[in-house]
Order: sequence, then C-alpha cells, then structure tokens
Amino acid sequence: MEKEKVLFICTHNSARSQMAEGLLRFLASDRFDVYSAGTESTFVKPFAIEAMQKKGIDIRNQTSDVIDKYMEMDFDYVITVCDHARETCPYFPTTHQQLHWGFEDPSDAKGDDAFVLSEFCRVRDLIEDKIRSYFQIG
Repeated sequence: MEKEKVLFICTHNSARSQMAEGLLRFLASDRFDVYSAGTESTFVKPFAIEAMQKKGIDIRNQTSDVIDKYMEMDFDYVITVCDHARETCPYFPTTHQQLHWGFEDPSDAKGDDAFVLSEFCRVRDLIEDKIRSYFQIG
C-alpha cells in the first residue's frame, strides 16, 4: 500500500510546521510520508527541538525548506499551520485536500526560557491532538 503524502506549511518553517512534521512521522510513519516547508526558509528553532525532545522525538536533522522545493510533488494533504501561510500559500493543484489548522506562534512568547519552552510544549500538544484526531491515530 502506498503511503499518503502530507506537507505542513508555516511562514518560516521553524517551529509549528517542524513540530507537526516530526509528530506525524513519529506517530504514523507507516502510513504517511511527511514534509514541511515555509513561505520563507530560516532554521529550526532550538525551543521547537527541545519541546520535541521532551516527547522523545528528535527533529534536530530536519531542515527549513521553502515551498518551491515541493511545488511539483503530488500531496494527499497540504496543511497550513499559521494564518500568514494560509494567506500567502500557493495553490497546489495536485493536492487532494488543502487544509488550514491555525495555531498560535510559540515564538511570540515573552518571558524567561522556562516560560517560552512551556509555550512551545503547549502548542506542540495542540498540534499532536489535532493530528491524532484528524488522522485517527490512537
């Protein structure tokens, strides 16, 4: 059976889309080939890496890619995870379902490192809940 392809998109491909990619790959790599990209390419935020490590998921080797890299690929799902990406994301004509799941940007959190990390973990958990619910993962 061929795996379904999923692309998560966020503006900078540095936190929410990276965590979504890592979560779905960890939870259901037997069912999905998972990618993430941004309308701009930057780097994976250290707090995103640390929040995922707390769940036992290593995303240190994931890279921040720009959407253009994936425009010629066929996807079963293209999912924007931030409002700005939803507004600026190009249309993927070969996509079966183009969805929007808006999550707050944990990078906007202000405070000490412990508070900022807790915000990344909170958003990570919201993303995981949405992934589990939508893709019916136990």
